[in-house]
Amino acid sequence: MVKKGEELAIYKIRIKDKINKEKVLIVGLLLLSIICIIFTFINISKAIKSYNVYKGYEAQIISLKQEEVAKQEELERQRQAKLPKLTDEGKKNIENIYHSDKKQAFLTFDDGPSSVTPRILDTLKQENVKATFFVLGSNVKKNPELVKRMYDEGHFIGNHGYSHVYSSIYSSPQAVLDEYNACNEEVRKAIGESEYNSHLFRFPGGLVGGPYNDLKAQANDLLLQNDIVHVDWNALNGDAETNNLSVDFEIQRLNETTENKNSVVILMHDSPLKSVTADALPQIIATLRSQGYEFKNFYEIIK
Repeated sequence: MVKKGEELAIYKIRIKDKINKEKVLIVGLLLLSIICIIFTFINISKAIKSYNVYKGYEAQIISLKQEEVAKQEELERQRQAKLPKLTDEGKKNIENIYHSDKKQAFLTFDDGPSSVTPRILDTLKQENVKATFFVLGSNVKKNPELVKRMYDEGHFIGNHGYSHVYSSIYSSPQAVLDEYNACNEEVRKAIGESEYNSHLFRFPGGLVGGPYNDLKAQANDLLLQNDIVHVDWNALNGDAETNNLSVDFEIQRLNETTENKNSVVILMHDSPLKSVTADALPQIIATLRSQGYEFKNFYEIIK
């Protein structure tokens, strides 16, 4: 039989055990809570880091996309800048091409491209001069890589018709327009630009004179109706006058035909029979520079 004092002692022990168990439970719960908090903090930290990394990648992607868009916009701007656009200002510029307060020279080459053209392009590149090439569609078809080089190097590609066969091109006003369009189509293929249109034609033999004079005038009206202007020349190097050429002869004719003129559009050729022109070109450029001429091409005219 348990005595009263012993019962009290046993009761105290049980109370103490219960308290100890509660303490252990509380401590355990606290430890567990702390561990949970730590793991939660760690996971939150990882999540924050992952989110920051994600946002960083997202920012980089956005930046790269913006750079790509800007790059594409700049490429499109450059592409558009090389596509001639005939405006009212451009038409006025053509009308006044031979009038300028300042001395300006337009180097123009007809009948190419040919085996002579690379030498001319090499000289122009070395001298940092931009020229205008009035190409024949039949020769563009044979030498598309040369037309592409002209275009890539910043030269203006004008239109000289397709065949250069007078009886064909001057059979009717529509035939002139057809030759223009046929040449333009070959240029588009060569440079890989489906929207290219020079809007600039040079009549084989020039606009005025000869047995086709009246038909050329009619054709010129038809061209104007199709936003195509023409330009002839008011100076030359003489390579259209004879095949017995020399550098001295070309320089002499250049000086004779540019004398007392501020604005000169110089007729030259880059056909195989005119290889002397490629020989003379460095001296032609030097001569014009010494006389105070600034070189222009028709990108500055057709706007």
